[in-house]
Amino acid sequence: MLSQLRSRVLPEHKRRTLEELTEDLDLRSGDSEAKLSAFWTMLTLSAVIACAGVLVDSTATVIGAMIIAPLSTPIMGMALSVVKREPNGSWLLVLQGVTLVVVIGVLGSLVVPSGTDLLANSQIAGRTSPNLLDLIAAIATGFAGAVALSRSDVGAVLPGVAIAISLVPPLAVVGVCLGQTAWSLAIGASLLFLSNLLALVIAGVLTYTVLGYTTEALNARPFARRRPYVVLTVMLVLVALPLAGQSIATYLVSHWTSEVKSTTTTWLSSDPGADVSSVHIDGRTVHIFVRNTRPLPDTQSLMTDLSAVLPNGLEVVLDSTVGQEQALGQVS
Repeated sequence: MLSQLRSRVLPEHKRRTLEELTEDLDLRSGDSEAKLSAFWTMLTLSAVIACAGVLVDSTATVIGAMIIAPLSTPIMGMALSVVKREPNGSWLLVLQGVTLVVVIGVLGSLVVPSGTDLLANSQIAGRTSPNLLDLIAAIATGFAGAVALSRSDVGAVLPGVAIAISLVPPLAVVGVCLGQTAWSLAIGASLLFLSNLLALVIAGVLTYTVLGYTTEALNARPFARRRPYVVLTVMLVLVALPLAGQSIATYLVSHWTSEVKSTTTTWLSSDPGADVSSVHIDGRTVHIFVRNTRPLPDTQSLMTDLSAVLPNGLEVVLDSTVGQEQALGQVS
């Protein structure tokens, strides 16, 4: 069964050797000086581009940073190190690369005016609330990247893999948020990067093992072989737990927002010109924004209706704006 899967995913005549994988993913092998020079140059440039893209809220610029960012190379090198059971310094390169990108992000945050609403920036907002779907996508992307690296005929998919996995942009967001002392947002972006990193390593290790590179690299030592997998799996579970919690929280907030909007709309039905502009849930406070043309109905009845759709302990704040229509005449 496993051999059939292996032959379908990686035909023998398309299989790259372990030495070729090592040459690509171990930046200390071969011409290490040239490899490291290219790595640090491209990582610095991609960090600057990502930071600029985040600050100007440009999706196209951020995608450009993803394409040229080389950080996935030492991360997949970490997976290869686990498979081969020999250190190659990839983890240290990743740590140093993370530090570099975050520092560039902090420096970039200096151009952001104090008190700016960072969540109004879609590049920041989209990377500070990761959920379980982000982890699933990262694992699938890791499998795609590992398979592409293992085959000699599908290297063209690697730019797409680079775009699909978010590595440098969330680190740039971490730096910007740290520079603006937005600690909770920085933690959210850090969690996104950490989940993506672990997903890449786990997917790489599993792929290279299934494709036979572990057998090629090692003599049979079953117990020693299992330990790295156990450690990586535990780390992945620890990251998945807060992501699952975030997913549940996101669903509940979306559900409660919809219920509050529907309930408030029904409450305003006596005023045909009234509508619910928006509903925001911030922590334990529900903000309801309505536009009305007549005096509001009894708010106690609204609170009674909301108590049936919201959990106990939430504070409800109603912000109403009276809209008036006035004919100004014809433009001449």
